[in-house]
Amino acid sequence: MAFSSNAGGSAMADINVTPLVDVMLVLLIIFMVTMPIQSVPVDVDLPQKSLNPPPQAKDPPDPIEIRIDASGQVFWNNTPTPVTAVQQMMKTEVERDPNNQPELQIDTSEDADYGTLAKVLAAAKNAEMVKIGFVQN
Repeated sequence: MAFSSNAGGSAMADINVTPLVDVMLVLLIIFMVTMPIQSVPVDVDLPQKSLNPPPQAKDPPDPIEIRIDASGQVFWNNTPTPVTAVQQMMKTEVERDPNNQPELQIDTSEDADYGTLAKVLAAAKNAEMVKIGFVQN
């Protein structure tokens, strides 16, 4: 017989683990509460009060719109431009006022070649343009 019943009056030999689990949970909670919490200080440099206000920002220049169509043609403000001339045009814009650069807004066709976009982005990086955005239509 695989199962035996306690009908014969013999004592059960199984351990009741419920009190053991209760004691272990209480001990766990006690150790968690009494354990010292490790705190690591974080240095935060807060801005200090300044008597001299920052200079007023100039009006931002008009953004540069670059569009790349499906054939790989690059348009600089709706004017067809060769990819090789884009970097020099960007450098000229940056040299006008390096602290107040125009935003470069890049719009690509869904069918545009990624290589052309990569060349435009590399030209922007080499020209040290910092404001680059992507236009989604």
